[in-house]
Amino acid sequence: MTRRVRRKVAKKGKDDAVSLSYLEIEVEDLGLERNGDVDWTSLPDDTVIQLFFCLNYRDRASLSSTCKTWRVLGASQCLWSSLDLRAHKFDTATATSLASRCVYLQKLRFRGAESADAIIHLQAKNLREISGDYCRKITDATLSVIVARHEALESLQLGPDFCERITGDAIKAVALCCPKLKKLWLSGIKDVYADAINALAKHCPNLVDVGFLDCLNVDEAALENVSSVRFLSVAGTSNMKWDVVSQLWHKLPKLIGLDVSRTDIGLAAISRLLSSSLSLKVLCALNCPVLEEETSISTTKTNGKLLLALFSDIFRELSSLLAETSNKGRNVFLDWTCSKNKDKNLNEIMTWLEWILSHTLLRTAESNPQGLDNFWLKQGAALLLSLMQSSQVDVQERAATGLATFVVIDDENASIDRGRAEAVMRDGGIRLLLNLAKSWHEGLQSEAAKALANLSVNANVAKAVAEEGGINILAALARSMNRLVAEEAAGGLWNLSVGEEHKAAIAEAGGVKALVDLIFKWSSGGDGVLERAAGALANLAADDKCSMEVAIAGGVHALVMLARNCKFEGVQEQAARALANLASHGDSNSNNAAVGQEAGALEALVQLTRSPHEGVRQEAAGALWNLSFDDRNREAIAAAGGVEALVTLAQSCSNASPGLQERAAGALWGLSVSEANSIAIGREGGVAPLIALARSDTEDVHETAAGALWNLAFNHSNALRIVEEGGVPALVHLCSSSLSKMARFMAALALAYMFDGRIDEFAPMSSSSESTSKSVSLDGARRMALKHIEAFIRTFSNPQAFAAAAASSAPAALAQVTEKARIQEAGHLRCSGAEIGRFVSMLRNSSSILKACAAFALLQFTIPGGRHAVHHASLMQGGGAARVLRAAAAAATSPIEAKIFARIVLRNLEHHHQVEPSI
Repeated sequence: MTRRVRRKVAKKGKDDAVSLSYLEIEVEDLGLERNGDVDWTSLPDDTVIQLFFCLNYRDRASLSSTCKTWRVLGASQCLWSSLDLRAHKFDTATATSLASRCVYLQKLRFRGAESADAIIHLQAKNLREISGDYCRKITDATLSVIVARHEALESLQLGPDFCERITGDAIKAVALCCPKLKKLWLSGIKDVYADAINALAKHCPNLVDVGFLDCLNVDEAALENVSSVRFLSVAGTSNMKWDVVSQLWHKLPKLIGLDVSRTDIGLAAISRLLSSSLSLKVLCALNCPVLEEETSISTTKTNGKLLLALFSDIFRELSSLLAETSNKGRNVFLDWTCSKNKDKNLNEIMTWLEWILSHTLLRTAESNPQGLDNFWLKQGAALLLSLMQSSQVDVQERAATGLATFVVIDDENASIDRGRAEAVMRDGGIRLLLNLAKSWHEGLQSEAAKALANLSVNANVAKAVAEEGGINILAALARSMNRLVAEEAAGGLWNLSVGEEHKAAIAEAGGVKALVDLIFKWSSGGDGVLERAAGALANLAADDKCSMEVAIAGGVHALVMLARNCKFEGVQEQAARALANLASHGDSNSNNAAVGQEAGALEALVQLTRSPHEGVRQEAAGALWNLSFDDRNREAIAAAGGVEALVTLAQSCSNASPGLQERAAGALWGLSVSEANSIAIGREGGVAPLIALARSDTEDVHETAAGALWNLAFNHSNALRIVEEGGVPALVHLCSSSLSKMARFMAALALAYMFDGRIDEFAPMSSSSESTSKSVSLDGARRMALKHIEAFIRTFSNPQAFAAAAASSAPAALAQVTEKARIQEAGHLRCSGAEIGRFVSMLRNSSSILKACAAFALLQFTIPGGRHAVHHASLMQGGGAARVLRAAAAAATSPIEAKIFARIVLRNLEHHHQVEPSI
């Protein structure tokens, strides 16, 4: 068998040693040719086994099936001594297929009830350790069957989430079936009654480590009977009778460590345990509010025992356990791991302390109680970082998860505590997390990536992550076949991509391609990874160059696929946002047209505007708004039912967020550029909701509503509808009061369209057939409109500059007027020939106010440097506008504003004629 494969390598250190964290091997290290075929069967057996060791169980099984030699090597005992199934779908069929390889399986980690049901089908009779999470649905029956099939079990851990359906009956089954049991940790049991505990005491003589965490009731007296126990934890357990505990538990002859963290234990019970127990060496009471409120706690005698609490110097207490005093400090666990101390008792204590501290800190971070800021900043963050250097992988995972959790103060709005995040950074946490992320343990990769993702919400931390090489690491993890790893890595790239300075680096690291591939890889059954990948692509697509990378990588097709097929609102929202950003670059790239041409894209976005989730509706409307700038897209959106959908959306969002209001009005603005769509919007009832949105208190909503009404007012039937629906007062208010110059400008133009005389021809028919119940005074509305149009124009006039311009044709004088009159954003407006023609015709209007308004508008549209100024100048020169402008500039009856503005427009046309000789 020969295979041609692609390989990458991660190198570390001066000797270029291969890092297995990327699960890749470099060809040169194997002594093979880089170019040409590779005969993988010629590799030494130990090298092949090492390769297998770097793969998850699915890939091991698949690769083993490729040839006889590898089938034998793939079944090697060392490869199947431990399985971590948490990231994979593990059911009966999968377990049955793996059974032949699991004869020597000793350690198993699983997730969820379905995986628990499948464990027995592995037929791993030699199993020593079982650890499970997401255990809420696991029943007594399931647990009883598991332990009955694995009599050699020495360690059973279920949690930290609550085992709500497991009772004391299952604990009795564990005791009866597993006589070799040494460690039992269960979380969230409702009632650990006496018979269950006594069964453990009777049948499990080797049981030394017991944890009943976050339970509702535990029989305190029965625990005295478990005389073999050396380490006991009841952290988080409620309804404890502490007077009974203090009277009985000190009699446990071998008890070395006791954990009562997160309980309501008081000082009296603590003092009695410390003074009465002869064997006890460590008592952990972190986050015990009743104890911490005691005023005399500082004078409590510990009788040479360690008391770990929020008010104690935890690092100093831990360091006192070590005989070597030279290395005392915040690296106490690393110092212990690296020390030459072979004291068995000390090793057991330190191992247990790592376990219970990592668990307590994580659970405390998850509950996020008030008043612990000082603890987290002074000790908690450093403790988590120290535990991340443990030799126990489970401890490292929980510590990384704790870091990911304790910085978050508002999960809904992705807010993190700045002080906590920067404390992690100051203590070297970024480098530690990146090292964990490069581990070959997928659980560590996942939790480290999660912590990096959460910390990177802070801009300073994000910068540090990027500078330490974190972008390349996260991009590599995003390619992982482990869904949990890929999901958290995508989350990290999502948060890092918020910073403009990181987007190019993500693209250079191959992050764009990795994110797009994630969508195809997990297109079904991976809502979390899909949301994060789409969110990261949305941020990247906001950058012009990166948006092209997204399109080249197949991102348009991937995102449209999500918008069409995914039912999870988080994914829908991010996919729509990504499509909106891809389409936002106008003429700078072709992505706008590409999105519109993708099969089903426009129909999917129109459908998403009907979503029950506001965020989805907002992003879908934003995408349609951006896409409507393309002529073909505009008509295709209308053909897909976009007019009706967006009118309905505008009608329903009067009480919605400003973001949704802005986008709903913006999408209608974009569609209304087409006269056919404009008429359809008016016919579908779009005028009234746009008027309502024009009354918003938000500037951005003012602009989009005014823009849409301006376009609608071009049609005389819509103009009359605006009058009849009370739009004149709304537009007048915008024209005079909005803080947005653009909103005021477009409101004035809408009013000018409505009262330049064309509405008069249609008003009688409309009044008799459509609005018989309304009394419309066009004359009164016209007077109100003209008055405010005039006031608006005068806000842009400078009497001294006008006088100077009237007396001289010097460019400097006209430039001064232009500078005062210029509305910067108006340069982005693109008008059709009909619209330009209407303003030119308005220069002949009998109303001096409308003449001035028309000249002012044409000035805005032709100012050199404007995005569409050349286009507008071409339309005007081709339509003979210069003659009309000269007449307006020379007319004795024209107001001075019209004269000066007309002269400036003529000068602009001359400028564009020189710049563009073809005009």
